[in-house]
Amino acid sequence: MPLLEISGLTHYFGGLRAVSEFNLRLEPGELVGIIGPNGAGKTTVFNLITGVYRPTAGSILFKGGEIAGLPPNVIVSGGIARTFQTIHLFRNISTLDNVRIAQYSQVKYPVWQGLLRTPAFKREEKAVRVRALEMLEIFNLEKYADMQAGMLPYGEQRRLEIARALASNPSLLLLDEPAAGMNPGETLKLMEMIQWVRTKFNLTILLIEHQMRVVMGICERIKVLDFGETIAEGIPFDIQRNPRVLEAYLGKEMVV
Repeated sequence: MPLLEISGLTHYFGGLRAVSEFNLRLEPGELVGIIGPNGAGKTTVFNLITGVYRPTAGSILFKGGEIAGLPPNVIVSGGIARTFQTIHLFRNISTLDNVRIAQYSQVKYPVWQGLLRTPAFKREEKAVRVRALEMLEIFNLEKYADMQAGMLPYGEQRRLEIARALASNPSLLLLDEPAAGMNPGETLKLMEMIQWVRTKFNLTILLIEHQMRVVMGICERIKVLDFGETIAEGIPFDIQRNPRVLEAYLGKEMVV
């Protein structure tokens, strides 16, 4: 059974069709990319998967169950996490607390135990803190634990966003342009990190990215959108040579 199966996904903003008849099947452990020019509908697809938007039509099955139209908190607790094109951190609280907050979709104590600070609440809060510190250590961010997240260097903020997403214990990770704003050296490290994260956390990854070096270098399959429609799908070798892709997005001459 596929981890994610999207069929006929369509979304309109008023009279504007943002996504049309989008189909995607993700098997466990895959790393798949979505590319296309600005306005092609890529982030809209992510927003539909994660419950930010309710689709006009279509089905989104995750682990065999329909999630189209469910609220984002239910989707996150079910095992889907994401990052954003523009970094979405709680900039005025600590790096550690950013990761702690991400775990609250998984906590089991009821609200009344939190209000009364019962022993069960204290045990789980301790476990949340320990887990958050472990995630910071995994991503070499432990030295920033007490620093406000907004004060971190740009590359570390990107890593923190991924660490925070993984703290919710997902099986599917959606990465929206993780290399945005990175220099070539940072981009290379990011590519290595994404591949390492997939293996270490046993993840399936769906990636949106404009940097072709990233997409062609790590994705096993690529889906290409243009004006909300799928114009090509295949392995990187074929996508690089597809005439419709070259014309619509990559340009006649592409340097990978």
